[in-house]
Amino acid sequence: MGFRPRRLLSRPEVVAALSFSGVLTLGVALVPAAPALAAPTRPWAAPPVNECGETGFDPLARQPQPGSVTPQPDIKIPVPVPQLVPVQIPGPKPDATRIDPVALPSDPCANPCPEVRSDAPANPATDPGSGSGSGASLPRVEIQPDPEPIPIPVPGGEGPEPQEPPAAARQPDAPAPAAAPVAAPQLDSVRLVNQVTGHGSPNRTDMRWSVDGTDLGLMWETRPGQVAVVFGDTFGKGWKPIGAGTDQQDWRSNVIGYSSNPDLSAGLILDDFVQDSSCHATEILDSRKIKNFEHTTIPTSGFAVGDRQYLTYMSINRWSKIPGMWWTNHGGIAWSDDNGRTWTKSQWARWDNLFGAGRFQVATMVPHGDYVYMFGTPNGRFGTIGLGRVPATQVLNKSAYQYWIDGTWVAADGANEFRATPLVSGTASELSIRYDRESDRWQMVYLDSATQSIVLRTAAEPQGAWSPPTTLLTTEDYPTAYGGFLHPWSTAKDLYFTMSAWNSYNVYLMHATLK
Repeated sequence: MGFRPRRLLSRPEVVAALSFSGVLTLGVALVPAAPALAAPTRPWAAPPVNECGETGFDPLARQPQPGSVTPQPDIKIPVPVPQLVPVQIPGPKPDATRIDPVALPSDPCANPCPEVRSDAPANPATDPGSGSGSGASLPRVEIQPDPEPIPIPVPGGEGPEPQEPPAAARQPDAPAPAAAPVAAPQLDSVRLVNQVTGHGSPNRTDMRWSVDGTDLGLMWETRPGQVAVVFGDTFGKGWKPIGAGTDQQDWRSNVIGYSSNPDLSAGLILDDFVQDSSCHATEILDSRKIKNFEHTTIPTSGFAVGDRQYLTYMSINRWSKIPGMWWTNHGGIAWSDDNGRTWTKSQWARWDNLFGAGRFQVATMVPHGDYVYMFGTPNGRFGTIGLGRVPATQVLNKSAYQYWIDGTWVAADGANEFRATPLVSGTASELSIRYDRESDRWQMVYLDSATQSIVLRTAAEPQGAWSPPTTLLTTEDYPTAYGGFLHPWSTAKDLYFTMSAWNSYNVYLMHATLK
């Protein structure tokens, strides 16, 4: 698998990555200039250690350890090699194997599954921080075949059971002017609370659930007192940083855990994961794992309406060698009636990516009142935000959706979904949105690739007007940060959100205090 642009990159990193991929000229032309980043001012510090003495990761920018030498990444020059790949249509049914989780040992440092993992897990990286060093070793240059699959359809298995199409439920157009703008929130401070996943985390997800490397960590309240936490591409035993690599073993496109700890100031504590075997978090949304067909399936948001849980997701056709770009087949919705244990993808609630122009490929859905609001962006990181809504009783019925166009909720006729009015200026990606009852305000956090930052906006209504962006963190402090998914138990002044770091490829809980 080639370069995987899931995070923000500094300008030198963009140039280096594109050079390795053999697309330097085209790539630099398409990637916007990034602001120069100051050298790290924080002194070197030893990586954190959890209560079991296991070394974790430090995502902050720091000066190099005195006397250290920075190993240079090997330069791999890919040479595309066409490869015919048979693709069964329909594909196999998803594996629905599930086990009832066994209670964790009372000793938090005890090995819950000695038959699965050794008692002394190896640290996957000795220094996964900013990558700085006082010296440098020479990189190796390697010509590497890069298989380029050409999918060939062949007859497949039974496939999923057909789902009855929902009845037409066209909603009449309705005026929806933007509300008066609200003041931009002011940041008082932001701090790293805890490492949520991976080796050395307080949750010990590598030992307990075979979650060694993962990202995202999007959250919603499944029921009072419980929050679901869903992660993206996940890797288990044998995974090593930097980043995700789907050629590694134990690749799952997504996994789901649960948390019930109300004291977020002490960290995001995970109680359990949905598992298919002892100490192994299972993939909840299947994917074909075939590049140029369906490489992976990434969840983008979750929400609950009554006892039913929903996930929005994007079906990735392929990742691009150009940072910040990928191509989707469609965005869709899946549902679960057993609190996230098993999921079913809707065959009708999906937004196809026609000619790459789909506006709701990366969707974030938020229930509020009688409606569920859908905020969406195109595939990649350089699209604008569109808005739709649907009655909460019709989430899986595309004909019941309306799209916000020029101050009016417009019925889902023809190409109206492609005409949704941009909510804010500029581009955005990896949206996370919640309604805060305390302040009667909507909060939106997203990745702003142009400024290399994770930002916050607020509004009185979902259609805006949205406030100017307030920067929560930048790659100057967290060099490989991306994501930014709000915890549903945040408040008007205390925002808790997950941040992913590409170099350690794990998830962290952040706390932003607003004035």
